[in-house]
Amino acid sequence: MEESESKTLFRLGQRVHSAGDPRRIGTVRYVGPVQGYSGTWIGVDWDNGDGKHDGSANGVRYFQAKSERSGSFVRAKNLSSGISLLEALQLRYRGDTTKEEEDEMYVLSASNKRVSVQLMGKDKIQDKLSRFEELTGASVSYLGVSSTGDPRDFGTILPNLKELDLTGNLLSDWKDVGIICKELPALSALNLSYNLMTKEIVGMPQLKSIHILVLNNTSLKWKEVEILKHSLPAVEELHLMGNYISTIEPASSFTVQGFDSLRLLNLEDNCIADWKEIFKLSQLRSLEQLHLNKNELSCIFYPGDNMMNQLPCGYELDEKSFKPFQNLRCLLLGGNNIEDLASIDSLNSFPKLVDIRLSENPIADPGQGGIPRFVLIARLAKVEILNGSEVSHRERKDSEIRYVRLVMSKLQGSPEDINQLHPRFSELKDFHGIDYEKPSVGLAGPQKMASGLLSINLKCVGASIGEKPPLTKKLPGTTTVGKLKSLCESFFKLKSIKLKLFLQEEGSPLPVLLNDEMASLVDLGIGNGTTILVDEHD
Repeated sequence: MEESESKTLFRLGQRVHSAGDPRRIGTVRYVGPVQGYSGTWIGVDWDNGDGKHDGSANGVRYFQAKSERSGSFVRAKNLSSGISLLEALQLRYRGDTTKEEEDEMYVLSASNKRVSVQLMGKDKIQDKLSRFEELTGASVSYLGVSSTGDPRDFGTILPNLKELDLTGNLLSDWKDVGIICKELPALSALNLSYNLMTKEIVGMPQLKSIHILVLNNTSLKWKEVEILKHSLPAVEELHLMGNYISTIEPASSFTVQGFDSLRLLNLEDNCIADWKEIFKLSQLRSLEQLHLNKNELSCIFYPGDNMMNQLPCGYELDEKSFKPFQNLRCLLLGGNNIEDLASIDSLNSFPKLVDIRLSENPIADPGQGGIPRFVLIARLAKVEILNGSEVSHRERKDSEIRYVRLVMSKLQGSPEDINQLHPRFSELKDFHGIDYEKPSVGLAGPQKMASGLLSINLKCVGASIGEKPPLTKKLPGTTTVGKLKSLCESFFKLKSIKLKLFLQEEGSPLPVLLNDEMASLVDLGIGNGTTILVDEHD
């Protein structure tokens, strides 16, 4: 009896969860006997990799798990094939709950305010269902939802539902998604993250009311996205994080077409390494935000006279048509492998780009030989938000002046050579009225520019240093980091303490370690009013 029931209840490819633990989800890869053991076993490949083997037992292979220890054999009674969406809603909002769960139980009213749910007896089913009419947002995450239930009940029970979170359930068939959206006409935001969706997308209806679709960690590739887009004429936000996407594959032309209303595309935490793939998104006419954090990009470019050779074969740039990324305002590139200044300078060519994230890239990490925040601000003419922090008018002015003085102090050669390496140098020098004095070599050796005194704020932060009032000192611009450490020992009367210095920059969340003993204040672009933190060495 148990054997026949197991074969009936579970099929290959089915999504299941461990009985009593809806968060432990896996895929059925085998149903049948296991040598040396009686009865029928279900071979499961667990999503979280928490199994016992790779699909083999005692030298016999029954299935191939995705890793060495993600598979296990389980009795049918220890697995659940899930519940319907309506059952999950009843369980989450109307079932027996603990006091702690009741405190967190609420619905969102039409005015977006929390309305506490009053739990009632099962004999008052009609009264309970009537309360669902107030529900505009619902979450049934990790409840083991595997089917829709009777979809004819949706419109009656949930007439005003606008947002539905189905994260971490057992859904896999796109037909179920189509049914849910069709029967919930007010639904505009749907989250299907951590549901392993099938690659076969057929018979999907037009989801005209869906404006936000979240498909993070669903194993979806761009080929499936191209099929889905025909069912999403009104989608404004599309989230595709964690899907191991490495290529953008348009269905017909070189660039992605359609998605006429798409304003935000989230491709964070994927595997895209070539900017040419991203450029295939350049003709999305409504695109304002592009999230590319945690990919594998090493460079960026924008097509221009000197960049045509970098465009992929088959792409033609028509100046009279829509400019690439014409409406893009926000580009998040944190956690990539960008390390060249040309990539930074190319961001100035994006017509409307003002919000940029570059943190956790080698080029933006002074500890890896990158450039500090003030240089980034100076080189990026239009940036208003950098790494999540607003660039104030004062910070921009100070950064640009520091940058110009830094360039003037470090580089020798013709102005043409300097402008080639620093495209905004002449513009900024003239804008801020800074006279250019070319370094000259006389009998006494090189004369450093900006050799006047700089007003520097010094602040002790080391635990063992003790409380000491901050000091403001006027120092020559030629003072090196090593010399400043010695001066701090004298200023603060510190003995037998090895020091390290940090530059505290406006808008930067963390201070920058000054680890080059020979670098001068001018070399570092330090100007009047700069704060340097004095800490003890580890």
